[in-house]
Amino acid sequence: MSTKVTAPSRPVTALSNADRLSLYYFMRLARECDAAIMKLYRQGKIVGGAYTGKGNEATAVGSAFALQKKDYLFPMHRDLGAHLVKGATVRSIFLQQLGRGNGPTGGRDGSGHYADPQLRIYGNVSHLAAMIPVAVGAALASSMKKEGAVVMNYIGDGGSNVGDFHEGLNMAAVMNLPLLLIVENNQYAYSTPNAKEFAAQRLSDRGVGYGIPAVTIDGTNVGLVYETCARAAERARRGEGPTLIEAVTMRMDGHSASDDASYVPAAMIEEWKHKDPIERWEKILTADRVLHEQNKKEMEAKIRDAIDDAVSFAEESMPPDGGKAAEGVFAP
Repeated sequence: MSTKVTAPSRPVTALSNADRLSLYYFMRLARECDAAIMKLYRQGKIVGGAYTGKGNEATAVGSAFALQKKDYLFPMHRDLGAHLVKGATVRSIFLQQLGRGNGPTGGRDGSGHYADPQLRIYGNVSHLAAMIPVAVGAALASSMKKEGAVVMNYIGDGGSNVGDFHEGLNMAAVMNLPLLLIVENNQYAYSTPNAKEFAAQRLSDRGVGYGIPAVTIDGTNVGLVYETCARAAERARRGEGPTLIEAVTMRMDGHSASDDASYVPAAMIEEWKHKDPIERWEKILTADRVLHEQNKKEMEAKIRDAIDDAVSFAEESMPPDGGKAAEGVFAP
């Protein structure tokens, strides 16, 4: 049996076995890409920082899987899986990470700050919550054009305390815009735990203040994430406005490669290891006889080959031309 990776095409209630395998594939691909990025960073081949989405794969993959081609994606730096689901190639990711001239930013940036307008992917900036008003603007433009598209935007638990979050969410609510705002609550804003970030029991409670539907879900359950986001997307397409979704996960690595996360209690890390989203989905697919030894090996080989090819291609690609540094930065 060959491993076929499909785009999401089924109604919410009818994920096919091929779709379920695709969710598994994209989560595995995202994690292995992250591992390869960290390896390159430690070898001194990546300049600047490196960030992983380990533990967050179900949220990134499950949510993006609910989108259509015409929809807009505003991912965060831990949402590599969402980039891949939306159509970003593994080669483009490693060209970006290694700062090559033929990469998405032409070597101007080596981390997650990149976009692909053709795929309707618009990357984050370091001032993370600042992208929420931009996403709201895209939702407004799409609504005015009557595209029938939705805009999916992500923010972390820490970023949800910034003014842009509230201003953007309020505008989306008042104007009834097709925005899905996903709060990835990985329980630490860098080194600040939830208890010192906010007093609310749930971040989704903030949706009540803006008069919009809001829900808190288990962000390590990829099937639940998909279903929740798909239903919210259907609602938005019907013209029923935005939804706030809090996906509770755990950042299993530090904020960046330079952070050892020693501030996180060891018992907490151990507890969340048992909720690993990939292992969890693998057990379900194995029990349902959807995933078995043969197609698992085929999938692992496919992922390994894709990453080996992308790393080799990126390492052999030319560095950026310094004479073109100002191109695409300043308007004519």
